[in-house]
Amino acid sequence: MKFVKDREWLFNNLNDNNVILVDCRFSLADPQKGKKEYLESHIPGAFYFDLEKDLSAPVKEHGGRHPLPDLEKLIRKLENAGINECKVVIAYDHGEGAYAARFWWLLKYLGHKNVYVLNGGYKQWQEANYPVTANLPASKTVKFHVELNPDVIATTKEVEEVVRHRPKDCILIDSREEKRYLGLEEPIDKKAGHIPGALNKPWMAGLHANQYKTVEEQRQRFSNIDSKNQIIVYCGSGVTAAPNFLALKEAGYEKVKLYVGSYSDWISYTGNKIE
Repeated sequence: MKFVKDREWLFNNLNDNNVILVDCRFSLADPQKGKKEYLESHIPGAFYFDLEKDLSAPVKEHGGRHPLPDLEKLIRKLENAGINECKVVIAYDHGEGAYAARFWWLLKYLGHKNVYVLNGGYKQWQEANYPVTANLPASKTVKFHVELNPDVIATTKEVEEVVRHRPKDCILIDSREEKRYLGLEEPIDKKAGHIPGALNKPWMAGLHANQYKTVEEQRQRFSNIDSKNQIIVYCGSGVTAAPNFLALKEAGYEKVKLYVGSYSDWISYTGNKIE
């Protein structure tokens, strides 16, 4: 796979100074849990990046529940962790995939070419009895030369245009579970339903037992979508859409964007319709 590394590869490259690890463990139910777990034990050399403090900006009227972070602050933290465009960066979470994929997507947006997600995450790393530590890593500050990649991000206006004109060559994908997509259940956002015209491809279907499915299996998941189409993925707040973004790229879809604000941003505008 192009964007996923297995635990054996990481174990064999753990002492490579050009490889830097990022721990993205997080719990929406308990925002302090990920950092606590990191301080208790993590893969040697890993730096911690918090979903809400580092990978998102504070919530405002618009922008969704996990807005795009302040890029200057994010870049500064990356540089302080020794991450620049030359390093090989491996992100992991507990194994669910979404938080590591959020970090992966953000680095893709910043123009990084060698960033990957650890398949199976920390859970399977531990199950393999690979080394862990509570020691915090030392780092040497570097300079990250950013080349923003606008081709991976969709704005609210872009999504509004797609909904208004319904172009045949642009597809909206809702990454949430079917109950939320259909509006039968909405545990988080104020309005139930989905963005008009969107297809439902639940992000969880792209993984099995904390592992990303194979390239061929991902292609099967999206087989009803023309690979030449422009695709915009979204979820509730731009986090769980990231695994679908990664899966689509693995399946060979070139034109894929992520709507960072996602459904929670969409419904923050009173004029936007829902289905």
